[in-house]
Amino acid sequence: MATKRHKPEEIVTKLRQVEVLVGQGMARVDAIREVRITEQTYYRWRKQYGGMGTDQLKELKRLQKENERLRKAVSDLTLDKLILTEAAKGKLLSPARRRACIELVREDLGVSERRACRVLRQHRSTQRKLPRGRADEEWLVVDMIELARQYGRYGYRRIAALLRDAGWQVNDKRVERLWRREGLKVPMKQPRKGRLWLNDGSCVRLRPEYRNHVWSYDFVHCRTDDGKAFRTLNILDEFSRECLAIKVDRRLNATSVIDALSDLFILRGAPAYIRSDNGPEFVAQAVRDWIAAVGARPAYIEPGSPWENGYCESFNARFRDELLNGEIFYSLREAQILIEQWRRHYNTKRPHSALGYRPPAPETIVPIDQRPIMH
Repeated sequence: MATKRHKPEEIVTKLRQVEVLVGQGMARVDAIREVRITEQTYYRWRKQYGGMGTDQLKELKRLQKENERLRKAVSDLTLDKLILTEAAKGKLLSPARRRACIELVREDLGVSERRACRVLRQHRSTQRKLPRGRADEEWLVVDMIELARQYGRYGYRRIAALLRDAGWQVNDKRVERLWRREGLKVPMKQPRKGRLWLNDGSCVRLRPEYRNHVWSYDFVHCRTDDGKAFRTLNILDEFSRECLAIKVDRRLNATSVIDALSDLFILRGAPAYIRSDNGPEFVAQAVRDWIAAVGARPAYIEPGSPWENGYCESFNARFRDELLNGEIFYSLREAQILIEQWRRHYNTKRPHSALGYRPPAPETIVPIDQRPIMH
C-alpha cells in the first residue's frame, strides 16, 4: 500500500496537535504516536515547518511559486538569447533565411518549432509552407545563365535588360534574386570619376546636346599572343554613346587619325567639336589644320585630367574589361575581326545604363509584311 503524501497544511496541523498534547502532560513519544506518524517524520517536519502558522505557510507557498516563476522566466530568457546567438550573426531579412535558421536551431538546441518561430519572429505557417517558384522560373534561369556565360562581365541589371529584349516579363529584382540564388558573381564596380565644377555648379567640360555635337577619341594599347603591341583608335559620339569606329593597327599616328575621321565625316558629316587629350597624334598641327578645314573645332582637355574626357574613358574601360582582358589574339587580323564584332554588339545589343538600359544604336527590325518584295 502506497504511503500517503501529506500536504503542508496537514503537516502544520499535526505538529500543532503534538505541541498541544505535550502541553497537556502527555509524553512527546506518545503524542507522536497519537497523530499516527513516526518520530523520524516528526523531527523532519519540525525542522522544516517548526513554529510556522497557517498564514506563514501560505506566504511561504506564495514565495515558492513566485521564485519558481522567476526561475522559469530567467531560464526562458537565457534560452531565447541562446537561440538568437545560435541563429545567425547578421539580420534575417528574408523568410528563407529565417526558415533555414529555425531548422538549424531546432537541430542544435532541441527546442520546439513554436519556440524557435516566436523568438526569431517567423510565423509558423510561413515556416511550414515551402516556397514554390513560378512555372517558367526554370527556363528563365537557363536563359539567365546562358547570357551570363556569354557576357561574363555583365551584371544582373544588363542581363535583365537582355532578358526583356528576348521577350521575358521580368523586373530587376526578380533577376537579382535568381542571380544571387545561382551564385553568379556581380562584376566589380568601376570607381566613380571626379569632375571639375565651377562655383555655379556647372561643369567645366563641354557637354553634348545632340548627335554629332561632340565626338571624342582616344587610344588603347594591347598585345597579340606573340607579344607584339597594337593600338586601337576609339571614336565615340558622346550624346548617343555610339561607338562610331575602332581602328586597329600596329602603329597609329596623326595620319591614321585623319584617315579614320575622313571616313566618318563622309558617312555622318562633321561634328561641332572633337574632344581628346593632349597626345602628340591629336595635337599635331596637321590634325588641327584638317579639323579646322572641315568646320569642326578641337576641344582639348586639361593635361593630367582624364576625367574631363569621361565618356571616352568610360568606353575604354568597358572595352578593355569586356573584350581585351578576356580574349587571346593570335594575329592582328583576328584582333580586327573580333573588335569589330564587339563594336557592333556594343552599338546594337549591349544595354547601356545611361540610356535606360537600351543600346546606343539598336538595329531596326522591319516586320515581314512590310518588307519589300524581291522580284
